[in-house]
Amino acid sequence: MPKVKIPGPLRKLVGNKDEINVEGKTLKEVIENLGAINPEIKARIVDEKGEIRRFINVYVNNEDIRFINGIDTEVKDSDEITIIPAIAGGTN
Repeated sequence: MPKVKIPGPLRKLVGNKDEINVEGKTLKEVIENLGAINPEIKARIVDEKGEIRRFINVYVNNEDIRFINGIDTEVKDSDEITIIPAIAGGTN
């Protein structure tokens, strides 16, 4: 099963784990299966249309999914999926 690295702000939604193995042949399936564990984590990652939210970056084996096949990116059991919420802020 692919390994999903869970960012700090979302860990409480998966029993405070920093990574979790989730079944799926595509990133979309992995996110659906994460949603079966806790629907709130899915809602934080994808919007109502099922697309990755603008402020969430997702990588499969350190490759940005936006430059592969987006949410339809295929994943293998040995893959590592990293979810990173975008960070904004700063001073002028």
